[in-house]
Amino acid sequence: SIQRRSNRLPCASRDRNVLAVMDMKGFDPEEVSVKVKDRKVQVLAEHEEAHTSARGREYNYKNVRKEISLPPGVREDEVTYSVGSNRIMKIETAHKHCPCLMR
Repeated sequence: SIQRRSNRLPCASRDRNVLAVMDMKGFDPEEVSVKVKDRKVQVLAEHEEAHTSARGREYNYKNVRKEISLPPGVREDEVTYSVGSNRIMKIETAHKHCPCLMR
C-alpha cells in the first residue's frame, strides 16, 4: 500500500533524518514514484523522449529502480520524500536516531 505521507514535500523539516539522497536529474518530479511497503522504500523513475532527427524518429528511455530497507525502529508511516528544484531527492524519517543508508 502507498503511504499517504510518502508524498513530495515542499521542503524538509530539520527534525527529520535522511535515509537516502538520490540524484534524479533527467526526471520530472511526476515521473518519480515512491512506495513504502513491507519495510522497504521502493523508488521507481521512468523517462522517455522522442524527437525527429536527420536519421528519422529517435527515442531516449531511462529508468531508475532502487529499494532501501528501513532501519530497525523506523515505521513505514514515518517515511517521507521530497524532490527539490535541483532534482535531488531526499528520503527522510521523523525517527531521531536513524543512521543514513546511502548518499
